Amino acid sequence: MAKNLRKSSVSKSPSPPPPAPPKLYRAHRERQRGRILKAAQELFNARGIEGVTITEIVTATGVRPTTLYEYFANKDEIIWALVEEYTAQSTAEIGERVTHVQGTALTHIEAMLNAFEVELAEHPERIRFQAQFDAMYAHEWSTDLLLALHARVAPDFPKSFADLVRMGIADGSLRPDLNPDLAMHSVVNVVIAAQRRFASLGNRVEVEYGQPVRHLFHEAIRIILLGLSNK
Repeated sequence: MAKNLRKSSVSKSPSPPPPAPPKLYRAHRERQRGRILKAAQELFNARGIEGVTITEIVTATGVRPTTLYEYFANKDEIIWALVEEYTAQSTAEIGERVTHVQGTALTHIEAMLNAFEVELAEHPERIRFQAQFDAMYAHEWSTDLLLALHARVAPDFPKSFADLVRMGIADGSLRPDLNPDLAMHSVVNVVIAAQRRFASLGNRVEVEYGQPVRHLFHEAIRIILLGLSNK
């Protein structure tokens, strides 16, 4: 009897908790990753990309260094993750404005360029980040990285740009001498360059030219559309 009592009094080791269901685990990881990116984004906005260290991102996030390194091997990976996130957001916003547009190819292009104007007004911090990224990309990273990002986010855009110009030449809204393989790529690069300059310089541009940034950008878009138009 005493022997049985002794056996029953021995405490058993607690069983390990059951693993989290896959959906909950994925949601947790997505939240953690988002938390890291949000902290990095706020630091980059306040001090510039090059003015922030990975240690400062860890501190701002409030996670252990080992936790951050489960998601990102270094600061470069955080930067590229934000670039991909911003590119996806911009692409979705442009797509939303263009999808339901009726009319000629020129009308579609106007809607697309107007989306860049709205982005400049509503998300200047996103554009300032991209401007800083451009300067670093020119010296530090391979073109293959950006091409791979575009392939993930907007795989159809080179062909869709060319098709849009061909459609515009066919419907008579665009100049017939436009090169379908170059025209929209050139236009978008010019618009993005102006957008990022205006966002980076902010009110300095307004003081210099005596006009709100959005008015200057809108006029640039209007001139570009006049140059594309077959009227």
